[in-house]
Amino acid sequence: MNRRSSGARCAAVSGVLLAAAIAVMYMSVTNGTFDLSALDVLRTLLRLQSVSDYDLVVFEFRLPRIVIGALVGAALAVAGAALQGITRNPLADPGILGIHSAAGLAIVLYMFFVQGSIKGAGWLSALTMPMFGWLGGLAAAILLLSLARHRGMLDPKRLILVGIALGTGFGAASLYISLKMNPQDFEMATVWLAGSIYSASWMQIAAVLPWVVLLIPAIWLRSYRLDLLYLDEVSVAGIGLDKDRERLKVLLLCVGLISAGVAVAGGVGFVGLIAPHIARRLVGIAYKYVLPVSGLVGMLMVLVGDFIGKTVFAPAELPVGIVISVIGVPYFIYLMFRRQRR
Repeated sequence: MNRRSSGARCAAVSGVLLAAAIAVMYMSVTNGTFDLSALDVLRTLLRLQSVSDYDLVVFEFRLPRIVIGALVGAALAVAGAALQGITRNPLADPGILGIHSAAGLAIVLYMFFVQGSIKGAGWLSALTMPMFGWLGGLAAAILLLSLARHRGMLDPKRLILVGIALGTGFGAASLYISLKMNPQDFEMATVWLAGSIYSASWMQIAAVLPWVVLLIPAIWLRSYRLDLLYLDEVSVAGIGLDKDRERLKVLLLCVGLISAGVAVAGGVGFVGLIAPHIARRLVGIAYKYVLPVSGLVGMLMVLVGDFIGKTVFAPAELPVGIVISVIGVPYFIYLMFRRQRR
């Protein structure tokens, strides 16, 4: 497949995915406990009518939730695709590698020691939480790369095993710290750790948007380097690329995206694992096309998962992280069996 046909295929796939995401957004904003017609939503958005109930439902509840879902899905998917490139392991994922749990632990510690009360979070708290998550995720990533080396080279199998061990440890620590919170904050922290965008707000959007807008293009600009890093160690060394330096740069960008997503949505797992695999099936292996398509697939996954969680189980709501995990766990097992057969 030549470059022109690959670009046309990527554009076509991206258009279909974007249209599907918009359709899910439409269903999310019009359906719920308080159903709205498309005309009501349009009039509310364009300020052609001012009904307090409509304004509350659209602007305070549904739109922030939709925007957060789209941003978090795109961030985790792009980060997952990049992590699979720098580790040369198609099973790599922010959750499986423990970065997710480490960022979550750092934010739980921030909630407990610094913020004081989850409910009383203000603008300063919302803007600083992703930074704390970034520091925690960075520490976990450096620890992961150090322990997963064998004879000076990164061992993909050891990477998964170390990542699972670190993730389990950080997750247990997060649970222990959350148990020390007062009952109300513990309940909210538990829902958040499960991966939920139920309490999305415009404040959270303002906190995560700069990270997504700046870091996703920064990773995409390194698409060619990611293609090279996916080669074996000998080939990369022969090209003359400083693989360790490039991996560290991309890793820093990925941890920033993951931490921003965890700060506002908690532990939404498997998006970074599944979305890149779907993207490669759709547009091939070139990261120039894999990254944007992965972002759109991840966006669609979170939007669909959240829509299922809030409608299928109504009046109760199931966190989007649990909905995606129901799909993600069998898919992960399938990938493990497929790799063993090769």
